Amino acid sequence: MENKLPEVNLPSYVRFACIMIVLTILVYWLSAMQELIVPLVFSILFAMILYPINHRLERWRVPRVPAILVCLVIMIGFFYLLFYLISLQISSFTSEAPKLLERGNQILDRLQTFGEDRFHIERSRMVAEARSYVNNLIRESGSFLTSTLLATTNTLSTISIVPLYIFFLMLYRDFFRSFFYKVFKSTKRAKIDIVFGRIYTVVKDYLVGLVLVIIIVGVLNTVGLLILGIDYAVFFGFLGAFMILIPYIGILIGSLLPALFTLLTHDNPLVALGVIGVFSFVQILEGNFITPYIVGSKVSINPLAAIIVLLLWGQLWGVTGLILALPMTAILKVVFDAVEPLKPYGFLLGEAERPKKPMNVKELTDKLPKKVKDLVD
Repeated sequence: MENKLPEVNLPSYVRFACIMIVLTILVYWLSAMQELIVPLVFSILFAMILYPINHRLERWRVPRVPAILVCLVIMIGFFYLLFYLISLQISSFTSEAPKLLERGNQILDRLQTFGEDRFHIERSRMVAEARSYVNNLIRESGSFLTSTLLATTNTLSTISIVPLYIFFLMLYRDFFRSFFYKVFKSTKRAKIDIVFGRIYTVVKDYLVGLVLVIIIVGVLNTVGLLILGIDYAVFFGFLGAFMILIPYIGILIGSLLPALFTLLTHDNPLVALGVIGVFSFVQILEGNFITPYIVGSKVSINPLAAIIVLLLWGQLWGVTGLILALPMTAILKVVFDAVEPLKPYGFLLGEAERPKKPMNVKELTDKLPKKVKDLVD
């Protein structure tokens, strides 16, 4: 006879403590292994985007390895073209640096004159204060430059490993699927396939919708800046559009650089306020109309949960966590909805159902069968 272990019913507070300990360990390792996990997560997302192209090539009887290499060439070519266009804009923008410095000095002189006339602050005192701020900035710039170089080096190494991850993820995708079949032996394979299909659909629809939203927001920003007569309108417009990768506050953050540039290049400071107004108006359109219409309910996460997960993932992984927060949470919601004990948590992340309007007596009696209506009458 087989010896079965007796079932142990732990008190609720013990189970809660165990869950908290597991979550604490999980968060610690997510933070400690950030340099490994973050590139892997990006690789999985890019592999999902490239899968339709790879699948179409394989249906055209192209072997898997050449098909994957074609997908990687397309991806690398796209990013190379994107960074090339950005570098052209930046090089053209830096040519304006002497003019911007001269304009900044003029504004500084006006502020000094204004301080002397209105607040009776001596010019020498203002110059001394400005010099102290500049000296502090120079002292801190050394450590900032060192940390920036280290971050850039880490970013370049991360970018270089992502195509390799993508290649092996797409090459061994059937192998990984078999791995999950073996891990979840008690679950039907059809159910596992359904969960994978839902995850793929959610991520694909979110990323494709995000690209469309970036294009639309970039065009709207550019048109608004052109109407105001701002130089480098295309560069600033799409720079602000790419900032929607940081939800809710990204576009407003992206408006600061063009507003500062406008303040240095235009005599009227109201034009800079107009720039912020354009970006704020586009932010309202994006949050209330563009994103809900294009992305729709594909990532059905309620706004409160979205804000909380943004703060949590941002605290965990910084700006990268803000970018990955919504797709990662959408994947977790699909998993929660598929696992019976975790369904309440998936419900908590999802959109709240609007309460139905109560029916009046006439509407209620109209829905009753005819014989029952005759009895009621």
